[in-house]
Amino acid sequence: MAGYKETPRQKMIGMLYLVLTALLALNVSKDILDAFLVVNESMESTNESFASKISSEYAKFESQYTLNPGKVKEYWDQAQDVRQKSFELIEYIENIKLEVVARSEKMSKEDALIKFYRIEQAPDPLSPGKMRDKKVLKLSEVPSRDKFDEPTNYMVGQNKNGKAYELAEKMNEYRSFVLDIIGEQYSDKIGLKTDEKYRDATGTSQDWEYYNFFHTILAANVTILNKIIAEIQSTEFDAINRLYVNISEKDFKFDNISAKVIPRSTYILSGQNYEAEVLVAAFDSKTQSEVRILRGADKITQANRNSAQVLKSVNGVVNLQFPAQSIGPQRYAGIIEILDPGTQEIVSYPFSADYIVAPPSLTVAPLKMNILYAGLKNPISISSPGIPSEQITPNISKGKISKRSDGSWDVEVPSGERTTTISGTANIDGKSLLLGSFEFRIKQVPNPIAKIADLTDGTIDKNRLLTARAIIPELIDFDFSDYHFEIVSYQLTTYRGTELQTTGTIRGNIFTEAVNNFIRNAGRGQRLYFERIQAKGPDGTMRTLNPINLEIN
Repeated sequence: MAGYKETPRQKMIGMLYLVLTALLALNVSKDILDAFLVVNESMESTNESFASKISSEYAKFESQYTLNPGKVKEYWDQAQDVRQKSFELIEYIENIKLEVVARSEKMSKEDALIKFYRIEQAPDPLSPGKMRDKKVLKLSEVPSRDKFDEPTNYMVGQNKNGKAYELAEKMNEYRSFVLDIIGEQYSDKIGLKTDEKYRDATGTSQDWEYYNFFHTILAANVTILNKIIAEIQSTEFDAINRLYVNISEKDFKFDNISAKVIPRSTYILSGQNYEAEVLVAAFDSKTQSEVRILRGADKITQANRNSAQVLKSVNGVVNLQFPAQSIGPQRYAGIIEILDPGTQEIVSYPFSADYIVAPPSLTVAPLKMNILYAGLKNPISISSPGIPSEQITPNISKGKISKRSDGSWDVEVPSGERTTTISGTANIDGKSLLLGSFEFRIKQVPNPIAKIADLTDGTIDKNRLLTARAIIPELIDFDFSDYHFEIVSYQLTTYRGTELQTTGTIRGNIFTEAVNNFIRNAGRGQRLYFERIQAKGPDGTMRTLNPINLEIN
């Protein structure tokens, strides 16, 4: 399975499917198999609920298309294609369900509809907000629900020419169609995969069709088909949401309208100008607005409204420019007045912002971390508003600082120290001006995480473990890509029954023949403990890393 994070609904579907697989593996009586009908009923109920949710998403999408068809049409048309393709595939599967029931009962599809189906009201997939008649199978009333002969003949066939192979082809076509619309980068998040290989209890390789439908009783066939319908609905929901988000990302927000102030800087030097852009989020460049600005105020009221400066927008944006004359905190308030496209009335949106006018100062910013690490070249930038970087001379109280070719700086600090201070001066009008200083904490590089096959714990296939071949130290959330640890030694232990066995100390990180023999001889459920893992950093320090506990599955 793909390694993406599953939604609660996907987890529930997976759990139901595991129950199905477990029941199929058991040689149980018909009465017990009847209890399996609960699984199918739960799946059908989930599918009905999700169909209503999808219908609501289409209705929301359609409302945006009605408001702004020029910008939404491209995505709305694609959403319509997804809806049609999804409906056709689900109807095709519903027909398979009807056909396999009719064949199992040795009757026509018309007679099967009359005898084993009921009519319910359900959301119309092609008409959001409307209902339609839906034929629902009464599986508990089908006498042959525990038989597999006819279902196997119909779904698999004599020479693997059964309906399941046609179904797999249509699922692959639908999956490719959706990925063509939303992008291949979402491939791992879309289900309906039929190219995975399976193995039976003897280890024989099986394709998706044979694994799911060979010697599978009718009740299981129906439930598996309902599971596929659930995956189609999930794929459809993901696709239309991705299309809907594209509208929001490229054009406007749908949630609400709020005033936004985008300053070029909120920290400026005395004598410079404060500059900012004021715009209304969710409106395109054709939106025209009028802005009233009052400096020194917290908000615009009826009492001070006439004192406010009035500015007109250009392409939906108002550019502000204030002279920075007084040092210290500054504040201003305003309102944006625009024409509401729905009511055709003028609507006001208030806003306020503040900034600081300060004397010249120094800014020292680490490019990767908020601390400095001993033993590394820590890249930082050093700047001061309004002062060219070549005029700034940095100093460090403990350590060494050197300039890089791109204009930034490398800082090296010693081990054993807790802090260091970086300061800077600049030549302004022929005088050396102290811009300021910053104190940084000094820390040791964190321990890496020892992993095998990207695991620190859990279950693993024996072949995958053998293929991994080594223990890898990985620095998690550490941005220094050129800093690596080296595994110096480790030990592998395991229990055979009550007997503790160990390889003793292994040098390096590679699996030796002794380690490989332990793995090859391990049985299912047996745990292997990789412990006493020692690693050495580029700075020469030795670290004891986390143990790795793996269970053979």
